[in-house]
Amino acid sequence: MSLPWLTAIWVAPLVGATAVLALPVDKHRLARSVGLGTALVVLALAVSVAVGFDPAGAQYQYVESHAWIPAFGTRYTLGVDGIALVMVLLTTVLVPLLLLAGWNDVPEPEPIGRRRIHFYVALILVVESMVLVSFTALDILLFYVFFEAMLLPMYFLIGGFGGTDATAVTRRASVHRSRAAVKFLLYNLFGGLIMLAAVIGLYVVTVREGSPLPGGTFDFRDIVAAASTGGLGVDPGVLNALFLGFMFAFAVKAPLWPFHTWLPGAATAATPATAVLMMAVVDKVGTFAMLRYCLQLFPESSAYFAPLIVTLAVIGIVYGALLAIGQTDVMRLIAYTSISHFGFIILGIFAMTSQGQAGSTLYMVNHGISTAALFLVAGFLVSRRGTRAIAAYGGVQKVAPVMAGTFLVAGLATLSLPGLAPFVSEFLVLVGTFTRYPAAALIATSALVLAAIYVLWLYQRLMTGPVTEDNKRIRDLVPRELAVVAPLIALLLVLGFYPKPVLDIVNPAVSQIMTTIGQHDPAPTDPALTGLVADQDNHGGAPR
Repeated sequence: MSLPWLTAIWVAPLVGATAVLALPVDKHRLARSVGLGTALVVLALAVSVAVGFDPAGAQYQYVESHAWIPAFGTRYTLGVDGIALVMVLLTTVLVPLLLLAGWNDVPEPEPIGRRRIHFYVALILVVESMVLVSFTALDILLFYVFFEAMLLPMYFLIGGFGGTDATAVTRRASVHRSRAAVKFLLYNLFGGLIMLAAVIGLYVVTVREGSPLPGGTFDFRDIVAAASTGGLGVDPGVLNALFLGFMFAFAVKAPLWPFHTWLPGAATAATPATAVLMMAVVDKVGTFAMLRYCLQLFPESSAYFAPLIVTLAVIGIVYGALLAIGQTDVMRLIAYTSISHFGFIILGIFAMTSQGQAGSTLYMVNHGISTAALFLVAGFLVSRRGTRAIAAYGGVQKVAPVMAGTFLVAGLATLSLPGLAPFVSEFLVLVGTFTRYPAAALIATSALVLAAIYVLWLYQRLMTGPVTEDNKRIRDLVPRELAVVAPLIALLLVLGFYPKPVLDIVNPAVSQIMTTIGQHDPAPTDPALTGLVADQDNHGGAPR
């Protein structure tokens, strides 16, 4: 491709953020409009890339490569495969919706002259830019720089702009936001520091005498090619240590149990739009990186540690669901559901089957959509009532039927109801896991029952029953909020019945990963399943 499409995709949000900050301090509405317009431009660029992407073509397309730090063998190299492309599309679809959803999350500043709204919009665009580089980087050092850099704007978004309930402006809430932001930053920075040691160690492996990559390199493709052919020529213990360095950082980011404890506090302290940006977009960098870096750079180490990681994922699935049932804070409840869902994503990745990895990639997309819908509608409700306490609600469906209906659809998607998008991805993950780890798949299946409990019980407490006096003033969704929720509900329905367009993009990339790591789908032990598996293999791994 002659045009630097991928560079344009991540530079455009930075240009938009700069333009927002350059606006006069009293142009609050214009700042929001410029931010939204920038996000729509980025979406248009991403759609253009998707239209020109050929799933049957080269593994990495739209590749750009320029010298960056020649002395260390690192280059500015970008490119997308099918998995990176769908993550880019997820990010660029959600960000304009989040800017629109958070239109009034930051009130007009007092005293006049502060740029709080300008900074809020600019920070969201900066996060989008850094996430897009992380999804498209083909140089390990380039990826690491932006993997860590995105923490700073997220820290300011959580600590500086938070809360939709009546206590959000109190001193106690401010302290809570600060603590949640610091905890988020420290956890992820610590994971990043461990990863930095692993990145340096990997470079030393490539630069040492006798390396198959003389001179040293950070080029992901070159290192993967060497690792998957003759190996990197070092002791397996060294590769295991490097794998753990990468995996630890990604497990914190994802988050994987027991490295998850920063998430509930950060999700409840932030505005709903920021919380969705964190859970649906930023945290996906961790699971995406497990697929790209952990599995492909260290295939033997990934297989060695897979039983341990599968065990942690299953614990996270059940743990997150159980804690969600016991929550009395609606936002905290939804945050715990994400811990359970991230367990499913990681389970599918380390099951190391084509169905599991295709399902995990699709799950990353579907979780982003369903969590955005559920969390944003809950945020709209909390902003009207002024409290996150579930016990304060009841009878909302009588005074705000559209809000209740959209919340129900989003909730049913969260519990993976057939006909809605998450069902397909969860089914693929469980099928792919069962063929290699049947016990893990059976235990994970229990989360389907637990999900039905926490979603339906939450809906019952919030939306049904008599209308209390305080809830009578709750108004239904306004056109701006409908413009946010309607596309998300539409995507949940469309991808629930017809996931083929996404799977057609993802399956070739999954097949390439399976080949790179030297894994094959286990043969079925039941002869009746042989024909089904053969049919799936003929269609690129995952059922269509």
